[in-house]
Amino acid sequence: MSVRSPRLKLFDCHNHIQDERLFAQIDAVMDRAAAAGVVAMGVKGCRENDWPQVVELMERYPGVVPSFGLHPWFIGERTPHWAETLEQLLLEHPAAGVGEIGIDQAIEGRDDADQEAVFLDQLEIARRLQRPVSIHCRQAWGRLIELLDGFGELPRGMLIHCFGGSAEVARELVKRGGYISFSGSITRPNNRKAAAAICAVPDDRILIETDAPDILPASAAGPLNEPANVRLVLAKAAELRGISEERLAGLTFQNAGLFFA
Repeated sequence: MSVRSPRLKLFDCHNHIQDERLFAQIDAVMDRAAAAGVVAMGVKGCRENDWPQVVELMERYPGVVPSFGLHPWFIGERTPHWAETLEQLLLEHPAAGVGEIGIDQAIEGRDDADQEAVFLDQLEIARRLQRPVSIHCRQAWGRLIELLDGFGELPRGMLIHCFGGSAEVARELVKRGGYISFSGSITRPNNRKAAAAICAVPDDRILIETDAPDILPASAAGPLNEPANVRLVLAKAAELRGISEERLAGLTFQNAGLFFA
């Protein structure tokens, strides 16, 4: 896969560079991101004990757009006052979104009722404070749509990150105000849904991301993923969509700016 035009302006709309695997070398990670044209990124907190690192990154590096949330993988770790802590953090940082939050029916031994309650509590905080929401969903697309329909409007909209659903699901989520974000999973040779899903998303709703340090693109060196690799996601997404990298870079940068504004 060729990577052209190194001066494209890129927005990695979803990553976790606060993860200790990347945080330990964060200056080098950010230097490589800048060299690849990444001028902005959405950094998503997932649990109470990583929210302070997200704040530190926001304060250290221009272009870091923070979000704070309780990911379904980590709800068992939450403290009794997690929701109050989250709301206070959001009030202290008016530019921050809510995320990464969601539901995940691929987890063994999970408690679906607890997952959904925590998810809906965070949607309510996002609605009350008028913040954008970044959503995780695995093997639960129908249930996610049911929950969103039951909840009602999200004034600042939602980003469905690392989208792995069908074209039909993408269209349904767009109808409900969703932005659809694609990650390095689209570079995998066995990803048969990606092309149809990417082509189903309107120009004003498509986003790209790395989900670093995970979901390494197929052609990336590794072992860890990092924001600089959003270039590879862009290249594959443009190929599947049948447009130039330059045009897709412009669309996704504009869309991310509008979503996080």
